[in-house]
Amino acid sequence: MCKKRFFLLSLLVCLCFVLHGCSGTKDKLVVATHAEFPPYEYKDGNEFKGIDIEIAKLISEKMDKELEVLDIEFASIIPAIVNGKADIALAGLTVTPDRKENVAFSDTYLRATQSVLVKQDSDIKNINNMKDKKIGVQTGNTADIYCTNDFGEKKINRFSKHIDAVEALKNKKIDAIVLDNEPAKVFDKENDEVVMLDDVYCEEEYAIAVNKDNKDLLEQINNILSEIKSSGQLDEIMKKYIKW
Repeated sequence: MCKKRFFLLSLLVCLCFVLHGCSGTKDKLVVATHAEFPPYEYKDGNEFKGIDIEIAKLISEKMDKELEVLDIEFASIIPAIVNGKADIALAGLTVTPDRKENVAFSDTYLRATQSVLVKQDSDIKNINNMKDKKIGVQTGNTADIYCTNDFGEKKINRFSKHIDAVEALKNKKIDAIVLDNEPAKVFDKENDEVVMLDDVYCEEEYAIAVNKDNKDLLEQINNILSEIKSSGQLDEIMKKYIKW
């Protein structure tokens, strides 16, 4: 009788390990991003790569969680955090007053700039020549906000992907694109027909977005950011993707 009870108890224990994983299962950390934004986030085959992806991996490792990448349209990223579809957002997100009304932001991990792409033969030589031009932006990006304020709704052409804006520029459907500096460099390098202006359109700060109600997660994120900054890990990631 005792042996039978011991066998049943052992069977139950084994069943628990099967259901929950013999070595234990890690909780998931879901990061929302838009993997069309090199060098911050992009896909190489089926693999996600980039600055933000590597930062997300470090965070998940230090939290002992499994990382899941939710690759969605840029305009859907903030709603994904608000609605709980993702835990954090790492997508070259600029801290703005409007976004702060909906999500909480971590400490800054990068200071960036917005730049301008034009065709090689364009008469736009600096940002002062952009008045009355057709401006391409990514929907929901800070460039969308800035350019709408600066040039008016009628002058703005919105695209879900920067690559679509570049094609429109090459085909002379728009006159310029305002976008983040590092992706602008990539498009400049990879397309002989376009060039990046020397002028800086504006400066901004990148941070990680979390749900406003998740103060514990925000504190964890800030502690980890502080740790990877002081250890030099963040600099190593930046230097891997950005040539200073």
